[in-house]
Amino acid sequence: MSLASYAANPALSLGRLHPEPEEPTQSGRNVFQRDRDRIIHSTAFRRLEYKTQVFLNHEGDHFRNRLTHSLEVAQIGRSVARRLNLNEDLVEAISLAHDLGHTPFGHAGQDALNECMKEYGGFEHNLQSLWVVDFLEERYARWDGLNLSFETREGILKHCSRKNAEKLGPLGERFLKGHQPSLEAQLANFADEIAYNNHDIDDGIRSGLLNIQQLSEVALWQEQHNRVKHSFPDLTGRRLVYEVIRHIIHVLVDDLVKETQRRLEEFSPSTIDDVRHGSPMVGFSASMREQAGAMKKFLFKNLYRHPQVQSVTSEAANMVKVLFAHYQQSPQDLPEGFRSEDDLSRRISHYIAGMTDRFANKEFHKLTA
Repeated sequence: MSLASYAANPALSLGRLHPEPEEPTQSGRNVFQRDRDRIIHSTAFRRLEYKTQVFLNHEGDHFRNRLTHSLEVAQIGRSVARRLNLNEDLVEAISLAHDLGHTPFGHAGQDALNECMKEYGGFEHNLQSLWVVDFLEERYARWDGLNLSFETREGILKHCSRKNAEKLGPLGERFLKGHQPSLEAQLANFADEIAYNNHDIDDGIRSGLLNIQQLSEVALWQEQHNRVKHSFPDLTGRRLVYEVIRHIIHVLVDDLVKETQRRLEEFSPSTIDDVRHGSPMVGFSASMREQAGAMKKFLFKNLYRHPQVQSVTSEAANMVKVLFAHYQQSPQDLPEGFRSEDDLSRRISHYIAGMTDRFANKEFHKLTA
């Protein structure tokens, strides 16, 4: 497949934090393929298996976790990139790395850690993912982190406060100047949204916190449900749910491709620099954006804010706060590499953010016994 002229070209990468020779292109991996492989082999990537998506790790073997979520994002992202002639390898690398900095216990853990860090610069999980790949991974003799390409790092940093962007040099400039990341980074962001909206419906139904009758108020669900029942009138149970979700993903992806193609024709970028200095070019049509937004609101109200979910995540958030306070008072209980008095609170946040659900739970009970 030939890349579009405005796609990210590995031969024209803006480089790595630390210069290093690349593999010969005729026989080796390109820069984005090497990024992907470094991410997959990282410790932080393996830990995603035991980090919450919505339901805590111990609540069931079939619920999504951060690892399976990242794999689903990568699959959707690559499929869309192929249709748009964008760089599949870069989309995959960004998708696999985008949650490396997520805390244990999902968004509850993230919010709790941000509250703990309020007086010390706050906590942003996108920025934490960048910390992981730039500094916290310890795999190479010559540098800290994974030494990924600018393009992958750019895609990982989906959001960033102005204060933090000012400290990031060229990587933070787009947040200060209102520029856009590559199309591959924009695409990974939408693949993330498509993946979590749909697998959260699946997990919500599996958990018993959502049911098909409730979902009938969501137009995007009901329209595809009607289509599936028209084709398979006797279909029920898990097969029905899977088939409807498959249809929803298809219409979301199809709309994303067609609307992005329309914008590309309208703005006619020739190079990746045109993309960076233009308007957002990856996105849903207005009608699909409204439908996807309605589904997101439904999930927020009926799943993420469900009393059963809230009670568990509230307890988990308290664990994060207790751990943070304990390590502030007793830094000797931190692993040796995190004990430095230099910016101790940030080092504590690095340590806690890297914990899996079960390790954080174990540490909490050990330290409060």
